[in-house]
Amino acid sequence: MAFRDIWTGGEPLGDHDRGYDNSGAIADAASFLPRWRSQAKAFREALAADGRAELSIAYGDGPRRHYDLFLPEGEPQGLVVFVHGGYWKSQEIGNWSHFAAGPLARNFAVALPEYTLCPAATIPAITGEIGSFLDHAAARVAGPLRLSGHSAGGHLVSRMLCRNAPIAPGTARRIDRTASISGCHDLRPIMLTGMNAVLCLDEATARAESPALLEPREGIDLLCLAGGAELAEFRRQNALLANVWHGFGVKTRAVEQPGRHHFDVVDDLLDPESQLVAYLAAAA
Repeated sequence: MAFRDIWTGGEPLGDHDRGYDNSGAIADAASFLPRWRSQAKAFREALAADGRAELSIAYGDGPRRHYDLFLPEGEPQGLVVFVHGGYWKSQEIGNWSHFAAGPLARNFAVALPEYTLCPAATIPAITGEIGSFLDHAAARVAGPLRLSGHSAGGHLVSRMLCRNAPIAPGTARRIDRTASISGCHDLRPIMLTGMNAVLCLDEATARAESPALLEPREGIDLLCLAGGAELAEFRRQNALLANVWHGFGVKTRAVEQPGRHHFDVVDDLLDPESQLVAYLAAAA
């Protein structure tokens, strides 16, 4: 009887730098950041003029320990968080503000945290900062907490679902839905890339900070989303966490958005009618 394939990763990943090089895999990659920055600035200015933006709220000491909070027109039904990516070593919230638009239109407040970047901080330290941010933001907005994050941000929000997450028990109990968008869930392969000179991951740290190697809290609801046109490593990382954590008896789902790559897979956050926003803003 012949074998029946249920998974084939193709040829082994020999070039880890290429396997994680999103910019190199997207033809017009250089056009995204200027467009995001312009759209985010216009969004912040419009919300500030309407009295619905609180910017640079400190959640601790340090120049990057702050967050922006955007408020809907009515009483918030809860809080959606979006954590930006950039491989823990680049990017800033000022490029991402407009991605709050979809949940805001569904009457959720939206908070976007900044955090200290590598090498000024280690990845465990960044995990701690996101935990501090969540505790602070949770005290500002009542109702359910819904987490989302992109790439390294997907790692950070997934990390908040682990049993040893650095958040207060009351904050943890309020997190009822999480979307990891193109998340990095097993950090060990990233040790083999050149960027580890900045990230400074060793085996012990990579294991301790990989959600796929940790245990989830009971009662979580996790959506892992990647683009169907993403690099193979991100599609693998996307399916990995939902598969592993399903074995712990929690609710998980891994999906792909056909035709989307690593930079445009977040576009559904702009659309209040998208499946992603509907998931994040569903009635409690």
